[in-house]
Order: sequence, then structure tokens, then C-alpha cells
Amino acid sequence: MAGTGRNRDGAAGSGPGAITPDGSAVEFYAAMAPDEASAALVHAAVPAGTPVLELGAGAGRVTRALLALGHPVTAVDDSAEMLAHIEGARTVRSTIQDLELGERFGCVLLMSYLVNYGDRAALLDACRRHAAPGGLVLLQRETRPWLGPDAPRAWSHDGVDFEVVRAEPAGPDAAAVTIGYRTGGRRWTHAFTSRRLGDDELPAVLAASGLRLDRFLDGDRAWVAARPA
Repeated sequence: MAGTGRNRDGAAGSGPGAITPDGSAVEFYAAMAPDEASAALVHAAVPAGTPVLELGAGAGRVTRALLALGHPVTAVDDSAEMLAHIEGARTVRSTIQDLELGERFGCVLLMSYLVNYGDRAALLDACRRHAAPGGLVLLQRETRPWLGPDAPRAWSHDGVDFEVVRAEPAGPDAAAVTIGYRTGGRRWTHAFTSRRLGDDELPAVLAASGLRLDRFLDGDRAWVAARPA
């Protein structure tokens, strides 16, 4: 059965199986292999065994890899269908912006470019209130352009073929994008709005939520480490 979904921010998705409120396809993410590269980057940034609060955990691609590296994980997502695929971790069904666990973690993880797609201030506020003193907040941001001659049109990785179906301006420093992705003979689409978060504005954006830039974790500066200010 093909699913469709749309939320109030205009994000939408289509394709086989359940579609979450942000347009993500549950069956697609559940079928993907663990994201060992991202988990290894997180593992290298924090002390061994550091508990991780994973915000927007989805079906657990990174969760599984973090568990294998010895990190206790609290996985948060607002989709029960996504969380049903996670084993071995504590799961919490909640939107990120409404999360109030009353706990602090040595590592708070916000990846999958959520800082580009969602309510940036509310997401970073949630990161800050759950970060332990001296802990790290790890963010993954988009660094490639969606518009212009250098923007990607099609690419493949991990057995998945991606294509940009639509990309057009959606206000200052924002693009409305629809991605198609195909694997195993099945195809999904995901529509979202991406808002630029550049190096020039990053310190002020972090500071507004009580965070300070600590360092970048990769050469592309896509992975940002911040600490409570």
C-alpha cells in the first residue's frame, strides 16, 4: 500500500508504507543498514560509554550503531511506527520541541539535518535543556546547496538512488525541495523546506539557545559540536 503524509509546515512524503508527519517513509528507513560512519564520529567525540540522547531517532539507523559501540541510548521520535523498529534502547515518543525528560545527558544528538528543516530555536532549546554541564550537543547541518549550478541532481549511496525532483526558492536562504529515492524496486518521495545555517550565523544561533560553538567534527564542517554556555 502506498502511503502519503503532510504536516502543517508543508513537509510531505509518498510511497509504500507509513509516512510520518515530517514526510519520512518508515519502511525505507527501517530497511537501511546501520549508520556506522555517523555513530563512529559521535563515539570519537565523547568519552566511551557516554549516554546519548538521540533526538529524531527514526527507525534506529544510528541507534543500533551507537549501542554496538557501548553507548546507552535514549531514542526520541514522534512516530510510533519508527520507534517500533528500535531494539535495545530506551524509546520515548515525543516531538523534540515538547520533550521534557527532566534528565541531562553527556551527549545530545540532533542529526539528519533537522536543524535545517525544523523550528530551529525550539530544537536547539530542547538540546540545551537536556545537555549535562560539560556535555556535548552534536548537530548535523546541510552544507551543500539545493539551488544553483553546483546543486546535486542525482546521486547514489548504500544501494539507494536519489534524485532532486524539485528545488526552488522559498524565501531568503531557504529552498523548497522534493527528493525521490529508490531501492529494491520501490520508490518514495520526501518534500521539505531547507533553511541555510551558515558559519556566519552559527555562533549567534547557538548563543540564542544557551550554547556555544566548541568545534567542527569533520572537514566539511557539517558536524558541529556545541557546549552549554
